[in-house]
Amino acid sequence: MDEVSNENTKNELQPDDLKPEISNNNSDNNSKKEKKKFKLTPLTLLLTVFSILYIVSIFMSLSVISTNKKVKIDTKDLSNAIIKDTKNKVAVIPIYGAIYKKDSGFSDKGSDLIVNMIKKYGEDKNIKAIVLDINSPGGSVAAVEEIYTMIKRIKDKYKKPFVAHFGDVAASGGLYVAMACDKIISDAGTLTGSIGVIFSTTEGEALFKKIGLKPNVIKSGKFKDIGSFSREMTKDEKELLQNMINDIYDGFVGIVAQGRKLDKDKVKEFADGRIFTGNQAKQIGLIDRIGDLYDAIDEAGVMSGLGKNPSFVKVKPTIFNDIFSSIDSKLSFLSFTEKDSYPMIEYRFSF
Repeated sequence: MDEVSNENTKNELQPDDLKPEISNNNSDNNSKKEKKKFKLTPLTLLLTVFSILYIVSIFMSLSVISTNKKVKIDTKDLSNAIIKDTKNKVAVIPIYGAIYKKDSGFSDKGSDLIVNMIKKYGEDKNIKAIVLDINSPGGSVAAVEEIYTMIKRIKDKYKKPFVAHFGDVAASGGLYVAMACDKIISDAGTLTGSIGVIFSTTEGEALFKKIGLKPNVIKSGKFKDIGSFSREMTKDEKELLQNMINDIYDGFVGIVAQGRKLDKDKVKEFADGRIFTGNQAKQIGLIDRIGDLYDAIDEAGVMSGLGKNPSFVKVKPTIFNDIFSSIDSKLSFLSFTEKDSYPMIEYRFSF
């Protein structure tokens, strides 16, 4: 009986003795599966890093916005440098690159940034004159006109002189902005002019036919899909767009005539999109004289009563604008739609 009992006990213990081994094997297998499951690919890692950076930028921007509600930014922050004396100076504001309105996010960008810089230093009683250092081929009609309007508003309200300086390029919308200024000084080799308006689209109807793609469009009116990529533009559509272009063009010519004190018909003689050097622009009255940026600063000093060789500050966006703009540009590929991909009417010079 004892032998049978012992035998049964051994038989009962035998399966239990094997259980830990089986459990360990299962645990190892599960662990391997977990490792495989959470393995990071290079793309996942990259997206994670960018997401973290974007979240950090949001918290930083919220902190800045919160701070700005309580503390006003002093003019000592000009040019992101420590300036001991901000009184009686000329502010030099850059307008570089194409001029477009950008979705603002948590910092000003594009034309909004330029408008706000002009407003800020135009309202500053310590700034006696403003020089616009223009190096731009122009941009969208709305963005260009907003900058022009802000210059006129500051001039009318605070009676501050504005001087424009033309660098490599100050054409079309870049020229339009300068028409609000009291004086225009240009480098001799500047490319300027290009007075005109443009609206461009691309047609892919032939390509669609070649690859066997046939788009179906349901619309409320015949002009609703004007400029569509999938078909040729109709005669009525071209006429409608041309009338819009002519209307805006007429306004551009009027702005040039008013700003340079020229006869409107005289302006139309060269307002066909042609470009000029700085020297040629001087001959037809588009600019006042040839000179560099420091000549423009001297001119602003004399006009404001500060005299030649005045103290000046070169205005730059704050470090936070630089950080957020940089992060946004790096993350722009994450957007579902490309910025500025929609059609627009432009004051723009391009080859």
